[in-house]
Amino acid sequence: MRKSRLTHIVSMMIVAGFIGCSKAPVINVYSLNAPQIPIESANAYKDKSIKVTFPQSIKEPMSEKMRFSYTMNDRGTYQNSQWSNNMSRLLQGTFIEVLDSSRLFKVVLSDMSTLEENYRLESTIFDFEHQVRGRDSYAVVSIQFTFIDEDRGRLVKSKRFSYQEPTLTTDAKGYAIATNRIIAKLSQDLLRWLK
Repeated sequence: MRKSRLTHIVSMMIVAGFIGCSKAPVINVYSLNAPQIPIESANAYKDKSIKVTFPQSIKEPMSEKMRFSYTMNDRGTYQNSQWSNNMSRLLQGTFIEVLDSSRLFKVVLSDMSTLEENYRLESTIFDFEHQVRGRDSYAVVSIQFTFIDEDRGRLVKSKRFSYQEPTLTTDAKGYAIATNRIIAKLSQDLLRWLK
C-alpha cells in the first residue's frame, strides 16, 4: 500500500515535470524608438516649460496589444506579439523624449508632475493599427495635437497628423518597423509645427 502511494506520487511529479517543460509560443515584444533630434538653438520657448499629457484614444482603449484590421469591421490583435508597454504610455514617453532632446523648451514635464507649466501639449489618438488590405499592408497612425498656453488659459493651435507607411512584411515585425518610421516623421513634423 505504501509502495503504491509512493509510486503514484513519483508518477505525478514526472508528469508535472513534462507539462512544465512544454514549449509555449514566444511572445515578441516591440517598442517605439525616439529618433535622433537636432538641438534647437534659437526658439521662442527656451525659458518656458511644457507638460505632455497622457494621449487619449477616440476609438478602442490603448494597451500593449498590437491591433490589425483586414476591413473596417474585421479586426483583431496579434496573439504572439505585443508592444513593450501601453501604447499611450509609449507615445507619451516618446513625445517627452523628442521635446526634451530638441531643447525647444527649458523643461519638459509629464502629466504626473505637480509643477505648473507654461504650455500643455494634449494628444488624441484617432488611429493606431496595422491595416492589411488584400496584398497591401500599412502601419497607420493618426494623432491630433492641441497646444495650450497655460499662462493665458487659451488654445494656441491644434493639428491632426495622419500617416500611412507601407510595411515590408505583413506580420507584427513589419508593422513595428513601419510604425517606428512613422514616429520618426511625426516627431520632425511635431517639432516643426510647435516652432
